[in-house]
Amino acid sequence: MTTLQFQTNLNCARCVSAVKPHLDRDPAVRRWSVDTEDPQKILTVEGDGVSVEAVEQHVADAGFKVLSRIEGNEPTHVDSSATEGKSFLTIYRPLLLVLSYLLGVVAVIEINGGQFDLMRAMANFMGGFFIAFSFFKLLDLNGFADSFQTYDIVARPLRAYGFAYPFIELGLGVAYVLGLAPLVTNGITLVVMLLGLIGVTQALLQKRRIQCACLGTVFNLPMSKVTFVEDALMAGMAATMLFLIAGLPV
Repeated sequence: MTTLQFQTNLNCARCVSAVKPHLDRDPAVRRWSVDTEDPQKILTVEGDGVSVEAVEQHVADAGFKVLSRIEGNEPTHVDSSATEGKSFLTIYRPLLLVLSYLLGVVAVIEINGGQFDLMRAMANFMGGFFIAFSFFKLLDLNGFADSFQTYDIVARPLRAYGFAYPFIELGLGVAYVLGLAPLVTNGITLVVMLLGLIGVTQALLQKRRIQCACLGTVFNLPMSKVTFVEDALMAGMAATMLFLIAGLPV
């Protein structure tokens, strides 16, 4: 008998009821259960000849998602094979395009200003970064929260943080663009980015093959050192701006 386990977004009894008829009518499935109390919402399926693809399809037919295949104690993202054999530029093209646009806009603003201003350049970049990235997350808020919960140290025990995170980013983005309360804005950014860094670092050290939620679920970007650099860069800029505001040497 084969036993398969999956991380899902089956969050409640109603979700389990929705997937029940699809799993029950599969002759290969003998027993199945969902632990909705577990942060990973683990679906366990037992049967003779039951396949990963069939389970994924059953869950999808009910309107939900299999986020990861759990092997041993660690989840492996189901779609990780989609990036195998691809170059760095191919995998991270969406992220690089967004960053290129942001850098281009900042460059135009600085050229138009007549003189390079480090504070203005960083504020505009960070404002554009947060606004753009929150947009992609909000395209599929539930999916983002599911993916974010797999590695973020705050969202893992507190799912509501995953739903609030894109709005936090949006608020920070607007605050940077408008120049609102720079001390508070950079302080919040530093805390949020450092918390994110902890979760990303843990995932990288554990070599977990999971999806990075930085651009939501629109693009299947794997968790990698790129995610670490992204969060570290934002934390570094926030810290630099705090030093400049305080009049301290950078």
